[in-house]
Amino acid sequence: MKRVMYACEGLGVEVLSVYVFSTENWARPRSEVRALMRLFHEAIQREIDELDDRGIRIVVSGRRDELSKKMQERIAVAEARTAANGHGVLNVCLNYGGRAEVVDAIRELIRRGVRPEDVDDRALRAHLYHPELPDPDLIIRTAGESRMSNFLLWESAYAEFYVTDTLWPDFGEEHLRRAVADYQRRIRRFGGRPDLDTASSGVR
Repeated sequence: MKRVMYACEGLGVEVLSVYVFSTENWARPRSEVRALMRLFHEAIQREIDELDDRGIRIVVSGRRDELSKKMQERIAVAEARTAANGHGVLNVCLNYGGRAEVVDAIRELIRRGVRPEDVDDRALRAHLYHPELPDPDLIIRTAGESRMSNFLLWESAYAEFYVTDTLWPDFGEEHLRRAVADYQRRIRRFGGRPDLDTASSGVR
């Protein structure tokens, strides 16, 4: 993940969202879940100094209240410490599900007493986990997978997909450059009429 994140800096990519643990992953064997959580907990402690020094802002998307108190505390510390950093954002999707995010946004709208006639795209988006982040321009699927896997469902409405057979542990800077180069050759339409004279402006 660090290898890809630092490659993003050189390519001008401002936000990298990584799927660390999904809401469905709780169904995995308990020993595997414990190992994954321990790995993430240790990674926060080990990497926070370097990420902060490089000016990376860390945010976490997902249902935090279902995580351990210790994990919630580590996340809060990491976010607070890097909140003012401006050299890129690492959005860690932990205990995250695209459907869960939309459900949670709707619940918040109801809790705030928003009238049904006032619910629109803007109102719902304002209650996503991190509405300040831009929608993804490019979603990369490794290991030849071509399904959404419940990832950023709302935000990915007009994202471009890039599928590679390369496994995630082997995915590095050169693979990222190929994905971005492929993206830059595409014409993005956003549901509108294609403009054959206008190429995409690149990854945000």
